[in-house]
Amino acid sequence: QVQVVESGGGLVQPGGSLKLACAASGFTFSTYYMNWYRQAPGKERELVASISSSGGWTNYADSVKGRFTISRDNAKNTVYLQMNSLKPEDTAVYLCNAGSIMGYWGQGTQVTVSS
Repeated sequence: QVQVVESGGGLVQPGGSLKLACAASGFTFSTYYMNWYRQAPGKERELVASISSSGGWTNYADSVKGRFTISRDNAKNTVYLQMNSLKPEDTAVYLCNAGSIMGYWGQGTQVTVSS
């Protein structure tokens, strides 16, 4: 049974930091590219960051480049998203995805950036 479970969201002030985690099971995690998406109310789902199966390649949306860092631990079947210098426009549900949009999805974790 495939499971993809995000954690680490919450309420943070502008300029603050959060670290999201996504724990996966039920598939061969180490062979999958992993992605973080986000979806804000009334907006389309946006690809935020991606990481290759080995972790040697990463890619970021322009809106988060230099502030967010994606990483993974294949021994723990977990992918992370370190988010620094958070802005109100980063407020969204953050979703973990394995492989592609046709792959496996988590339920998401809410991130709210507000004073």
